[in-house]
Amino acid sequence: MPIAANTAPTPVSIESSSNVLSVEVCEPTNRSAWDSFVGTHPHGSFYHLYGWKSVNEQALGHQSIYLMARDANSVRGVLPLVFVRSRLFGRILCSMPFVNFGGPCATDPPTYNLLMQAATTKANELRADYVELRSAEPVTTSLPVSLRKISMTLDLQSDPDKVWDAFSSKHRTAIRRSYKNDLEVYSGGAELLPIFYKVMQNSWQSLGTPLYALSYFERIMATFGEDARIFVCHRKQEPVAVAFNGHANETVEGMWAGGNPLARSLQANYVLYWEMIKDGCLRGYKKYHLGRSTADSAGEDFKKKWNATSKQLHWYFHRPDGGPMPELNVDNPKYKLAIAAWQRLPMWATGLLGPPIARLIP
Repeated sequence: MPIAANTAPTPVSIESSSNVLSVEVCEPTNRSAWDSFVGTHPHGSFYHLYGWKSVNEQALGHQSIYLMARDANSVRGVLPLVFVRSRLFGRILCSMPFVNFGGPCATDPPTYNLLMQAATTKANELRADYVELRSAEPVTTSLPVSLRKISMTLDLQSDPDKVWDAFSSKHRTAIRRSYKNDLEVYSGGAELLPIFYKVMQNSWQSLGTPLYALSYFERIMATFGEDARIFVCHRKQEPVAVAFNGHANETVEGMWAGGNPLARSLQANYVLYWEMIKDGCLRGYKKYHLGRSTADSAGEDFKKKWNATSKQLHWYFHRPDGGPMPELNVDNPKYKLAIAAWQRLPMWATGLLGPPIARLIP
């Protein structure tokens, strides 16, 4: 799938009394410097890693512009950007599409602002309809912000029993009860992708959501290796629920999860999530990010049962034409009919039509 070549943004820089801070496009030769900065920054995440550039370019065909702010001595900040040209939703310069969040990651407010300024400059050059920066942290800026999404994170312990003991007695009872349904969990890598994908196709169709191509998940596995992991919950060897996690900066990143119709009646998610939490504890991770949710949703309620705490996400927008923020969410009435129609399609049709559509929904 061809993509447009990267072009450098108009140079953006600021001067201090002793140094010049500038923003440049980070080429693959500087990947190690990028990932080293992300790996040591307190707000660096799995989604900020440089490997996502090739994933989005090669698996989805989207031009990616990775901006790095640096002075004469060191890297001061990074901002991954993906240009999604969609006939459905317009020309969107986003950080990061298709995953939980992204946005700028920097050492200080001037660097944050310089990166965001560079993003808006790049949007003007690309004639993007708007910029969307899905930041996990608040940034001092005049850009409009959406506060509709939150993230949910659970603190892990080296001893999973300590996490277990902190659950409410009601929640522990629910987990024990679900194990009585003959549920077991195993995990692995790319060899589990066919099972994962089949369950996800069923799950996302029931939600009315097109699913990415299998090659997208294959590319993620090939890029991140052992830092990407699949979990399968099965009953008598029949998969009923699956999850796909990433790992970086002492954090387990919950990216995708789904189940077939049996999963709900068997309460499979209780077994699946507990086994993933135990795995994270035993492998030495400090936090488990359970993904993003809409505030006051059923998803948030379920994650709170695991003692996950909520944190406000900040999605910043810039429209070169000065127009209002877009309404690209399932609660927008104009999308509800499309969702209902998708749920009624046969599986072969959603499997054929889903990937070309999903790559255009950031």
